[in-house]
Amino acid sequence: MNTEKLNIKDLVTIGIFAVVYFVVMFGSGMIGIVPILFLIWPTLLGIIASTIVMLFMAKVPKAWALFIFGMLAPLAMFTGGHTIAVPLYACVVLLIAEFIRRAGNFKSMMHNIAAAAVFNAWSCGSFLQIFLVRDRYLELTRAVMGAEYTTALDKLMNYPTMGLIIVGALVGGLIGGFIGKALLKKHFEKAGII
Repeated sequence: MNTEKLNIKDLVTIGIFAVVYFVVMFGSGMIGIVPILFLIWPTLLGIIASTIVMLFMAKVPKAWALFIFGMLAPLAMFTGGHTIAVPLYACVVLLIAEFIRRAGNFKSMMHNIAAAAVFNAWSCGSFLQIFLVRDRYLELTRAVMGAEYTTALDKLMNYPTMGLIIVGALVGGLIGGFIGKALLKKHFEKAGII
C-alpha cells in the first residue's frame, strides 16, 4: 500500500479536480429541472464525471485522497442548504470507495473502477433526504423549485425508485470508469496502474 502522506501539492490537486468535478456535477444536474429526469442525474453524473475521478486516482495514488476529494461536493451541498443527511451518507459511501481502492493497493485498475462506481453513489444522498428528513427536504425543494415541482418529485419517490436510483448511480459510475480507463490509458500507464 502507498504509505506516503498527502502533501501540499496533493491538496492543491484535490482542489483543482474538485472545481472541475463541481462544474460537471452542477452542469449535469441541470437536467433536474424536470422532476422525472432528476431521477437519472446520478447515472448521468457517473458516466460523465467518473472519468475525472479515474484521472484523479491516477494523479494522487495516496491514502485518504479519494475520500477528501469526494467529501467536498456533499459538504458544499450541505453549506448550500441541503440537510446533514447528504454529507453523512456520503461519508459512509466514500469510506467504502476509499477501502476498495486501498484493497487494490492504489494500483489495481479493477479496484479503481469499482471505487469510482461506489464513489458515484454519494450523489444518491440528495434523494435519500426525502426518506430521512422528508418535511425539511420538501420545504427546501418547495422554496427553490416551487410547489408543483415538489409535488411531482414527492409522487415519484418511493423505495423501489430509490433502489433504481442507487443501481443507476453504480452502473453509471462503472460505465464512466471504463470510459475513463480507455480515454486516460496514457496517464494510467505513467502512474503504473496499467
